[in-house]
Amino acid sequence: MYRQDEPEVKLGEFLERIRSIFRRFGGGGGMGAYIVLGVLLIALLVWLGRGIYTVQPGEQAALRLFGKFSDTRGPGLHWWWPTPVGARDTVRTDEVRRLELGVRGATPILSESLMITGDADEEGAAGEAPNIVDVQLLIQYDINDVEKFLFRAVDPAGVTIKDAAEASLRKVIGSRPIDDVLTDKKEEVQAETQDLLQELMIVYETGIRIREVKLLSVFAPEQVKDAFDDVVRAKEDKARIINLADAYKEDILPRARGDAARLLQAAEAFRQERIALATGEAERFTAILAEYRESKDITRRRLYLEAMEKILPGINKILGDPNEVILVTPQTGILPIPLPSEQSQP
Repeated sequence: MYRQDEPEVKLGEFLERIRSIFRRFGGGGGMGAYIVLGVLLIALLVWLGRGIYTVQPGEQAALRLFGKFSDTRGPGLHWWWPTPVGARDTVRTDEVRRLELGVRGATPILSESLMITGDADEEGAAGEAPNIVDVQLLIQYDINDVEKFLFRAVDPAGVTIKDAAEASLRKVIGSRPIDDVLTDKKEEVQAETQDLLQELMIVYETGIRIREVKLLSVFAPEQVKDAFDDVVRAKEDKARIINLADAYKEDILPRARGDAARLLQAAEAFRQERIALATGEAERFTAILAEYRESKDITRRRLYLEAMEKILPGINKILGDPNEVILVTPQTGILPIPLPSEQSQP
């Protein structure tokens, strides 16, 4: 979870070594004192140089002064008091950590995964066995507060989060009927468990942020497993049919609305056209009436000629002399025959 960069050194042992060095070189006169001071100065520089350290990207360093938390440092090159005065612990904060509950890899842990559902009390009152489900959970989390993670809680990434996750999941499962856990309420169970677990992490001051809680698998008791499987399949079929109906509705309704809009537009265009024609005819009649009142004979003759221009082109007509008979045969076509005059008759 974190790395401690320097070993702890006892201050008493360090001071005792310094005193022994002074006693060893104390009898050598002034030169011995200079040598001791030089050695001490070099040792001091080396000791201070050991305080230079680097924090990698995605890490944070927690600094301690005489064993008490002092500050945190982000990525980069820094200096801090080396041991025995100071110490530092580096924690990766961008790492997404995993916790499995009820399973380890492919091995189930029944002591963690077997849980009683919320409808157990009602069934127990009826003299039946309570509903028990086998729940396997995956938790993903990261570290968002290095101080709390290292110095506030005991083993926050171990027993603390494991016990809190199991307690949260058992509380959520115990408040719901078995149908919710096995069928279509799994997302609600996951969300409620995540919220409850995050609240516990804040109360325990673990410095842990819960990123995701996911149900890996939920099994019904073996005695009723087939019945619950049928219920699940029926609900899946229901959801599938509803989705098909919704898709059909989304396909039909836009087309019906389009057809209705098109018909309304065509009707409106036809209405405007008829109104325009009627208005034009009315205006034309009014204009003709005004002209007729001013010159009745001329207007009557003009109207007659206009009517003949419309009627005559559409009929078959033959023009001839009034004194002749027009004979029309398929062989001869149009054949005029003069009528006999009254003088030629006997």
